[in-house]
Amino acid sequence: MTRAAGSSPPSAKEWRLQLYLSEHDPGTTARVVLDTGDNLLECCARARRNPHDMAIPEVGDELAAGRALISLGQQLLRAAEGDITAAGALEESSPAPLWSSRE
Repeated sequence: MTRAAGSSPPSAKEWRLQLYLSEHDPGTTARVVLDTGDNLLECCARARRNPHDMAIPEVGDELAAGRALISLGQQLLRAAEGDITAAGALEESSPAPLWSSRE
């Protein structure tokens, strides 16, 4: 792989992500915190069990955590879009989405 003349060498970064789960039957709350070293992003999400369904705590954990992580991803993409615009990138008439939901 070649680099453009004058470009800096590759570097490694470490971002720290913490995921907190709190269960209060019939609901679970997930809070995710991402520390990039430059910015701190936080998202929360909930999952709620139908009272007629069997109590399986892992399912609530997975749903709440997944929703919080999706929200964090969308927040990161919005931040990137803002940075792209701030850098002076030209707007296109119909930009390709940075992410699309398949839900």
